[in-house]
Amino acid sequence: MSEPDRMSVSHVLAVPDLSLVVLIGATGSGKSTFAARHFKPTEVISSDFCRGLVSDDENDQSASGDAFELLHFIVGKRLAAGRLTVVDATNVQTESRARLVQLAREHDVLPVAIVLDVPERVCAERNAARADRAGLPLRVIQRHQRELRRSLGKLEREGFRKVHVLRGEREAEAAEIVRERRFNDLRHLTGPFDIVGDIHGCRSELETLLGRLGYELARDGQGRAVDAVHPEGRTAVFVGDLVDRGPDSPGVLRLVTGMVAAGHALCVSGNHENKLGRYLNGRAVQHTHGLAETIEQLEKEDEAFRAGAAEFIRGLVSHYVLDGGGLVVCHAGLPEKYHGRTSGRVRSFALYGDTTGETDEFGLPVRYPWAEEYRGRAAVVYGHTPTPRAGWVNNTICLDTGCVFGGKLTALRWPEREVVDVPAERVWYEPAKPLAAEAPGGADGRPLDLGDVAGRRVVETRHMGRLAVREENAAAALEVMSRFAIDPRLLPYLPPTMAPCATAKPSEEADARGEGFLEHPREAFAEYRAAGVREVVCEEKHMGSRAVVLVCRDEAVARERFGVSAAGVSGALYTRTGRPFFDDRETTERILRRVRDCVERAGLWSELDTEWLVVDAELMPWSLKATGLLRTQYAAVGAASRAVFPGALGALEAAAGRGVEVAALLDRQRGRAADAAAFTDAYRRYCWRVGEPAPPPAEAVPGLAGIRLAPFQILAVEGRSLAGLAHTEQLALIDRLIAADQSLPSGEGATVADATRADATGEGATVADPTTDDPTVMDPTVGNAPAGSAADRIRLLAPTRRLVVDTEDEASVAAGVEWWLDLTAEGGEGMVVKPVRALVRQADGRLVQPGIKCRGREYLRIVYGPEYTRPENLRRLRVRHLGHKRSLALREYALGLEALERLADGEPLWRVHEAVFAVLALESEPVDPRL
Repeated sequence: MSEPDRMSVSHVLAVPDLSLVVLIGATGSGKSTFAARHFKPTEVISSDFCRGLVSDDENDQSASGDAFELLHFIVGKRLAAGRLTVVDATNVQTESRARLVQLAREHDVLPVAIVLDVPERVCAERNAARADRAGLPLRVIQRHQRELRRSLGKLEREGFRKVHVLRGEREAEAAEIVRERRFNDLRHLTGPFDIVGDIHGCRSELETLLGRLGYELARDGQGRAVDAVHPEGRTAVFVGDLVDRGPDSPGVLRLVTGMVAAGHALCVSGNHENKLGRYLNGRAVQHTHGLAETIEQLEKEDEAFRAGAAEFIRGLVSHYVLDGGGLVVCHAGLPEKYHGRTSGRVRSFALYGDTTGETDEFGLPVRYPWAEEYRGRAAVVYGHTPTPRAGWVNNTICLDTGCVFGGKLTALRWPEREVVDVPAERVWYEPAKPLAAEAPGGADGRPLDLGDVAGRRVVETRHMGRLAVREENAAAALEVMSRFAIDPRLLPYLPPTMAPCATAKPSEEADARGEGFLEHPREAFAEYRAAGVREVVCEEKHMGSRAVVLVCRDEAVARERFGVSAAGVSGALYTRTGRPFFDDRETTERILRRVRDCVERAGLWSELDTEWLVVDAELMPWSLKATGLLRTQYAAVGAASRAVFPGALGALEAAAGRGVEVAALLDRQRGRAADAAAFTDAYRRYCWRVGEPAPPPAEAVPGLAGIRLAPFQILAVEGRSLAGLAHTEQLALIDRLIAADQSLPSGEGATVADATRADATGEGATVADPTTDDPTVMDPTVGNAPAGSAADRIRLLAPTRRLVVDTEDEASVAAGVEWWLDLTAEGGEGMVVKPVRALVRQADGRLVQPGIKCRGREYLRIVYGPEYTRPENLRRLRVRHLGHKRSLALREYALGLEALERLADGEPLWRVHEAVFAVLALESEPVDPRL
């Protein structure tokens, strides 16, 4: 029975879930009614509707040319987007169907024909019942019917992969559409997977590799491996080329077919399976490239085995889409536009790849570098082209490491992205040319491209979904990134902005005394309590500049892992906008060496199983980066006040002495002078000279005197992001670094002489440097330094004091407030309040703020001006809108997390940089800079 006959009996119409469905039938045959019954309104594109769009009259036949041009355009857009599309038109003419079949082929989807063969009488009655069709001549219906009869026997030859014919009204009404999942669509399978590269008959190495991956082999009565099971339920996925060249292709087929039959493995076709399958089916093929060896080995097997091998190969698909669409496995690679598609072109690319049309010096085709241009979200894992080692190139990885040529047999653990390999037992087949790193773009992958960041962008994040970046913000970020930022290979992360706590509630009595608060920790504690966060940690806020430290174990790691070829580079130290902190590389390397030594002494290299770390920190003093700002904005105010107020106050006091009524004015000016002095004291606490060498032996390596680095979080290491680690655990790791810094020689910290002088002057005092008249330069031993002995204050790394607060315990909240008051009274900037657990969500699933800053009353003079504490100013400043700032903080936080996870996952530079760049772009959104 033919396919049409079978479907007419069952009335069940199988339609691939991604296909172009073409409805065919005379006018009045019920196509629109059928489409509305079985498909979504958005899936159906009607010629009548398009005719109405271009002419305001669905029956205006003179507009048909434009209408079908529009129809084909819409159909093309839907198919390009991977949407099932139904064309509702008569489609009884060969020419009209040919254009639709061509569209399906262009977008690599299957064309499906559904024919409504309804009697002429029924069509005429239906048209007569429609006011807009009542006058339709009968000859039109008759012509359609004749053309339909001529078409029925040749639809499959025209290219339709499925043809369903519904004869009469009853069959059309009884029909049921069943959407079939494509054979390559296994998105519902989420793994974990172990993806194995090209085997080429190396059965022994395959068994060894499966053992290393944790699989338990099952053997038949003759001791041959016929299955392998992982005790944790992992699934093996083979990228093809199981056979040819190696010593035991039948053994590999026996094991892999057994695993696939038992549901323990998946397998896609390689070009060698494709050729072997044609041979087993009696086709004439050349016995080259190892096929002769496989034929000889198969001749020793019985006919049942060979028949089973042929059946297995016939069932192999070109590629699989797995893990929610995040993983594609194929043999020779696959561009994103082919993922999940079905056509001869897709299969050919998946099996053979593409070539440039050139040949190399060995007479072999030159592969087209498709991976160099790959931008897809899904990771593509493939083989086919032997390389000395497996490496990621733009979210693709080639697992063919030439086992049969004496290289290695390689597997990729997914989602861990861990590469596992075993060496070949010997050279089984001499390669036509030496193995070389042919992965497109080499080890560095493709360079960053303007198209990665220009224009409006949408970045997919794990924690906040899709985040948009406006075109104008991207342009601003591009200016900064291209002109001022460090090498993007050393820029894996940018820290997010941080929102302040809600405005403190007013107190008329405190405001009248000039003691009112604009920010107060009770507001931060209350906000987290309302969000369901009970435990928070209050961390001392160091008044410096936000710094990100990328420290590698040595230069070789920086070169191998981050692709940096410059000599003497072992990491990076940069600002929150990606700029280097120091113009000279040597100063950066001195700091990195010290941090590296601390990591080594703390034992974190081995404990975290990594060769590099990304650390979030604060670099002090503030003046190290903000000297220009201090001179032009803050120092000018201080200098003006010192120049003006003494004379003004002297004149007023003299006038008062003469009996002039200026008492109120004098009091006001004295208050203003005191505010100006407090303003100067506020910013000078965070400014001091750095880098001046002290006489030996006080400093073994000159250049870092006065510089302090306060790390507070290890963000990422090889293979994992640590941003989700609880903050108490993070600070425990940081404490070990601080302790290691204390135990190292004092070489690169501040000098012992400086520390001794600090004890003499009193910590936190405001002592002008006697060597300069510059009001922005202070003694390097004072300011925002933690309490401790003189020895504690000569090191590079500064500890971060902290206090854990229970937001539901009033006594604990009061202790947190008191701790903050003491901290700010010492001259500290304030504190940051964070949930102890990271990545906390509210009951509705939204992320809570990762941190809320609560700045001290005197520090805020720097932000809001000398006289901000006056009652009238506080009343005005309390009207501030935090919504945009908080939205910005959360979006940048999610993008930062995304960058870290992509980095830890080993994703290509452009993917990491996409999220990093978006953080910088969001920074140009307009928001009150005082927040």
